[in-house]
Amino acid sequence: MRTNMNLDDNLVKEAFKYTNVTTKTDLINIVLKEFIENHRKKDLLELKGKVQFNQNYDYKQMRANKNNDLLICN
Repeated sequence: MRTNMNLDDNLVKEAFKYTNVTTKTDLINIVLKEFIENHRKKDLLELKGKVQFNQNYDYKQMRANKNNDLLICN
């Protein structure tokens, strides 16, 4: 998508120092990806203490039961 933007030259120069890209398009794409990743991580961290886990949860047993349900007997 083509977009015209007014970017702070000093910020762009500094951002280029931390990457190995040579175009502003590549730089902006990296920045957007990292921005999204950071916010996804932040969203996950906000769940800390809000999710309760069953101490007796046995994923291996659940998988075994699921596989047994899929068996076809003749």
